[in-house]
Amino acid sequence: MKVTEITETHFRKMVAVSSKRLSNNAEFINSLNVFPVPDGDTGTNMSLSFVSGAKYVSESTTDNVGSLTVALAKGLLMGARGNSGVILSQIFRGFYKSAEKKATLNATDLAAALTAGVETAYKAVMKPTEGTILTVAREAAKAANKAANKSDDTVVVMQAAYEAAKKALATTPDLLPVLKEVGVVDSGGQGLTFVYEGFFDALAGNQRAEDDAHQPSVEEMEEMINAEHHKSVQSQLSTEDIKYGYCTEIMVKLGAGRLVDSKFDYDEFRNHLSEIGDSLLVVADEEIVKVHVHTEQPGSVMSYGQHFGSLIKVKVDNMRLQHETILEHDQQEELKEDAVESTDNAGYGIIAIASGNGISNLFKSLGATYVLNGGQTMNPSTQDIVDAIKKVKAQKVVILPNNKNILLAAEQAAKVADIPTKVVASKTIAQGMTALIAFNPAESLDENSANMSDELGSVKSGQITIAVRDTTIEGNVIKKDDYMGIIDGKIELTNPDKVDTAIQMTEKMLDDDSEIVTIIIGQEGTSAEAENIKNAILKIDEDLEIEIHQGDQPVYPYLISVE
Repeated sequence: MKVTEITETHFRKMVAVSSKRLSNNAEFINSLNVFPVPDGDTGTNMSLSFVSGAKYVSESTTDNVGSLTVALAKGLLMGARGNSGVILSQIFRGFYKSAEKKATLNATDLAAALTAGVETAYKAVMKPTEGTILTVAREAAKAANKAANKSDDTVVVMQAAYEAAKKALATTPDLLPVLKEVGVVDSGGQGLTFVYEGFFDALAGNQRAEDDAHQPSVEEMEEMINAEHHKSVQSQLSTEDIKYGYCTEIMVKLGAGRLVDSKFDYDEFRNHLSEIGDSLLVVADEEIVKVHVHTEQPGSVMSYGQHFGSLIKVKVDNMRLQHETILEHDQQEELKEDAVESTDNAGYGIIAIASGNGISNLFKSLGATYVLNGGQTMNPSTQDIVDAIKKVKAQKVVILPNNKNILLAAEQAAKVADIPTKVVASKTIAQGMTALIAFNPAESLDENSANMSDELGSVKSGQITIAVRDTTIEGNVIKKDDYMGIIDGKIELTNPDKVDTAIQMTEKMLDDDSEIVTIIIGQEGTSAEAENIKNAILKIDEDLEIEIHQGDQPVYPYLISVE
């Protein structure tokens, strides 16, 4: 099929198909995360970002393609989550700037828009790295321009861009050594390749197997799960009323694994699980089955799954503990809102982004006006941060993202905010707290931004977390379920013992100028373990001052800083 002009109908279909393609493949993109930590969320971030863009397009009533590109870019910007989502939004920001005055797009227009997207995305990243989504976007645009010089068919141009994206994606491990070491392609580049694949298929009228039967997308699955939780847990009057206490999710690769002894039958599989729990959701295709169930026997669910294939993803949450936390949260919500509306910092609002009630309280005790819930696996969108800026009702705002994967979204929010806003580029909780101590309400926004930024390098940040798979990174052989010590973003050691890992990591962080060590206990840490860590550190240097705080953060049993 030849398409010389991309009309409004064509473009709407391109966006819809690409959104679905990203959603269907979000878990696969997540699996490409280089670091074996429980926060591989590139696919989820890109999917949710694009879903926001698609929503803006679907809500637009224009019949003008240029106006639809503006809607897509706006939706992507406001819904952007994580660095991958922000870069994706910048690609389509450049796209719309090239196409916004066009009623339709011809082959040359399409190639020019793809090229403009690359230029905008490269400018948005302070230190562009090859072997990433940027490389994939650039090579796709080059191929599109070559094709547009030879053909007036937008299908031919988009096919050239898609095929070049695939080829460039395959080369990313050669450009970024850590990808080659781990044996994966770049996750962001993979996400963009799915977008361009969707554009091409929509224009060409291609139908792929995954599009034949509807499977719940990532956000739909989450909505279904959230709905089930609401019905079966959140509406309970007391924690004791919860009949099935463990929210269990597994993903099974059918036919793989040493314990396989049964052929998968959807109805039989579902009926068996329905007998040992409720709130059951089962989604399956020829290769994968994904399960969500509330049960008292999470081990039985896993064991049953292994009769049909290998477990490639497992998640178990204690809903009774979660429910208690929700009840505590609800009781504190009104007090939080009152705190947000008051500001005594000379018109300043200070927004810290973090997760964990304990960490939230620490930031507030240091002077934060509002703590936006977010962090690893929970990257807030640009819109979430903009809403927080409005909520503090201040004249000027300082944002502490406290995570490198939230930094770009925070910067985008600052650009579109209605009041003067500065982002202090804190990449860890420790950096955020250290920067906040340097805040002075008597100084200007620029002065505070500069002074707080200067403090970021004065603290060393350590994180303890568990490896979710076997891998090798920068010479470190990492075994699944071992604990990793991560210092300023780099995996420095692994150990099967959590406390030993924390002690060894802290020892690596100490030097002759070290004075204060701060230990923040997460959801998977304990006060007793923290005391053991403290005592071991004092044996290394008895002159150190050691503070222990309850943080309640997920993912990291311990956050440890050295100043």
